[in-house]
Amino acid sequence: MGEAKTHRWLPQFCSLPTLFAVMVVAEIVALIVVFAPDIHARAWLPRLGVASVYVEWLALLNAVVLCSMRQALERLPARPGFVLAWSLCVIATALGAAVVCRMDQALGLGLSAPEDQTARFVAGNAAIAALIAAALLRYLYVLELWQERVEAASKAQVDALQARIRPHFLFNSMNTIASLIRTRPAEAEQTVEDLSDLFRAALGASEQPGTLGEELDLLDHYLRIEKLRLGERLGIDIDTRDLPRDMPLPRLLLQPLVENAIYHGIQPRADGGTVHIAGRHPPGRVEITIRNPVPPDAVPRRNGHALQNIRARIEYHFGKRGELSVEPGGGEYAVTVRLPDASSGSPKSSAS
Repeated sequence: MGEAKTHRWLPQFCSLPTLFAVMVVAEIVALIVVFAPDIHARAWLPRLGVASVYVEWLALLNAVVLCSMRQALERLPARPGFVLAWSLCVIATALGAAVVCRMDQALGLGLSAPEDQTARFVAGNAAIAALIAAALLRYLYVLELWQERVEAASKAQVDALQARIRPHFLFNSMNTIASLIRTRPAEAEQTVEDLSDLFRAALGASEQPGTLGEELDLLDHYLRIEKLRLGERLGIDIDTRDLPRDMPLPRLLLQPLVENAIYHGIQPRADGGTVHIAGRHPPGRVEITIRNPVPPDAVPRRNGHALQNIRARIEYHFGKRGELSVEPGGGEYAVTVRLPDASSGSPKSSAS
């Protein structure tokens, strides 16, 4: 599997972000050509228009060539494939420049070069393309490598979240089930089903994103198990009626926050407390707040790594549109997750 990753050295030139980057670079080249010193300079605006059309056409021609050849190029090792891709850019540019130059000469427009300077015009275009293609291919390769590393880091974060289903939580749950089998068999059976659903979600967290409704159902399973374990010490107050249940959401995004609230807020208190889960759906956003009391004689200890993990996953899936904020104080600890709703964009379908 490690070798398969080396085949991703060439970006997808048919994708809109890559095409946009290529066209921006092409327009910069057109600006440089137009504003370069020229003894035969004409008005800059018409020249910019002609140069932009020509350069953008060559850029799209190269993008189409690399897009159509991507599968064949990716079968090669990175270095030979890079050289071949670079050579294709130079050849495509030279052929395109030759065709445009000949058409211009036949029409007598005088936009390219006289007939006796055709070779110089073509060679100059090929030389410029060679420099730009080498720099751009290298930049896009580094960008592709960075994206792979981000995906790998996100996968590692999901693995860490799976490991957060603590062994002692499993042992406590099994002990609770064992104590219920004879006296309350129906509750024991329900607890087994809840535990099964919880671990199924944890083991499948690295697959495609789930929905907000599935995550809320997972919280119900988790809270029922903890309610049996802690009894009257654990109060539960949930109001998520306004939340869009069909909204795509990465799995295990909320459960670790509720787990933190119980283990670091409710469990250490002799009299326990209530965990509050409230959801709001203002226009274009979804807000979920998890609040719990903290021990009066100690600063609440939170798993900073878990919060950082969740914050990184939110940023990966939603960018700057997502946010996780922490508000300690006043005897309570509150964590709020703010996300764009489905109409503002869905989370990425990645390995995260």
